Amino acid sequence: MALNIPKTRWTLVEAIRSAAEQFAERSFLAFSEGGGFSFDEYDAESDLLAGALAELGVVRGSRVLAFGHNTPQFMLALGATAKRGATFVPVNTELKGGFLEHQVRNAEPTVVVCDHELLSAMATVEGHFDSVRAVVVIGGPADADSCSAFPLARWSTFEQLVATGAAGQVLEPQPSDIAMIMYTSGTTGPSKGVLMPHAHCYVFGLGLSTSVGATEDDHYYVCMPLFHANGMLMQVIGCLIAGTSATVAKRFSATGWLDEVRACDATLTNALGVMPEFIVRQPVTEHDRDNRLRLVMAVPISDEWGTEFEQRFGVKLFQGFGMTECNMIAYTRHGDDLIPGCAGHPLDDLFEVRIVEPDTDEPLAVDQVGEITVRPKEPSCFMAGYDKMPDRTVEAWRNLWFHTGDAGRIDVEGRLHFVDRIKDRIRRRGENISSFEVEQVINNHGSVQESAVVGVRIEDAGGEDELKAAVVLIEGVDLDPVDLLDHCRDNMPRYAVPRFVEFVNELDKTPTGKLRKQGLRDEGVGAAWDRESVGYVIPR
Repeated sequence: MALNIPKTRWTLVEAIRSAAEQFAERSFLAFSEGGGFSFDEYDAESDLLAGALAELGVVRGSRVLAFGHNTPQFMLALGATAKRGATFVPVNTELKGGFLEHQVRNAEPTVVVCDHELLSAMATVEGHFDSVRAVVVIGGPADADSCSAFPLARWSTFEQLVATGAAGQVLEPQPSDIAMIMYTSGTTGPSKGVLMPHAHCYVFGLGLSTSVGATEDDHYYVCMPLFHANGMLMQVIGCLIAGTSATVAKRFSATGWLDEVRACDATLTNALGVMPEFIVRQPVTEHDRDNRLRLVMAVPISDEWGTEFEQRFGVKLFQGFGMTECNMIAYTRHGDDLIPGCAGHPLDDLFEVRIVEPDTDEPLAVDQVGEITVRPKEPSCFMAGYDKMPDRTVEAWRNLWFHTGDAGRIDVEGRLHFVDRIKDRIRRRGENISSFEVEQVINNHGSVQESAVVGVRIEDAGGEDELKAAVVLIEGVDLDPVDLLDHCRDNMPRYAVPRFVEFVNELDKTPTGKLRKQGLRDEGVGAAWDRESVGYVIPR
């Protein structure tokens, strides 16, 4: 039976304590690289680490920055930080140089926890950060000479730190206290640190576990990074609340996904961005239906592969909508038909959702496409702002609604439908075009692995956009751009067929599989092939 914690005690510490009491010696987390804990072991071991952090000067309001992979130590760092009333700051393991430097500088951590294999990336950070009093290294020796950015820091291994810990150093946080800062993967300007109260983090897990009906009989397969809200809060904290055991992989592998799902007897898992599409494009095997999965959360789902995924793996897909800033505000329900892009009914006991005209914020009618805006009904279940960026906070919260930057609509049955990112909706020849829909058609070509479509400005476009498609081909395959456009012409409106095509080796993405398109927009036409150069005409 899931935890039943009153709203006034929605904190990560209360969740850890209650789960240890209620689920005790049952398995909580097992890690594919080794290690793990039961529910009561996680509570006890994070207590010891909290005591060790106290010895390092971590007090209420301090920040602990974690730069690491999916490991038991990473999870313990979260629990221990929360138990010191401090703020956990997980950062993307792909960062280096100025990108990483910005987040370290913005966070001003007291302690940095870093995987040994990531010390080389940390060494690319320029400048000195005197706020850092200690560096803790996971999985290798603590070599202070490997990074010059923290001249005042005491260095130790994770094992050495834990050995100094003692129980009795727990500070009970309030639901409104800031539990975490997660950085957005935005494409314009420096990344923004989202201030996430304890209740906000708790509701991420509560919403998912309730929506999927997770129980003690389920097993979650977590293959997303723990520095991301989907992996850490929705899945792992969701398991903590529901008493569900989980296996945590180091990273997602499309080729190994099915084998790993089968090996741990998973009944639930999540896949984000291109992950489910990569899975369904793997070669069919006789073992595809030999699994215990009952639900897979996938966002977004496409007509081209959604039904195929369900039939091939014998599993039900479900969807949702949310952001780090505003939580998960909607989920589909058990028994709902699979409708690509339908995020389901908003969680109206927690959130208000409104579709507005992006330029004026005027509310739009049923089934009209506009910007998705949200505001909370319960205190502290939403972000508290962007860290040290009051102007960006006010901009996002204009007219007292949080603006997601996503285009969507609400249908006559009250269901929220995601359409595209506002900036990814392209206007051409008076028509609004969804880049997502164009990409799905291109990706369905037998020679294409993946694609990204953007609008680019050229002199003869009359102030509107022309479509450019950056396309990654399946290894060892050649494709004439004319053949690709023939495929597009047969499967989409003529106004949506790209004018420019560029074959590329890879596309820029976030670690969770979301496409980063700003570079393609900034590049413009670049070296792309232009269909008008060969007189390619699309008949009416």
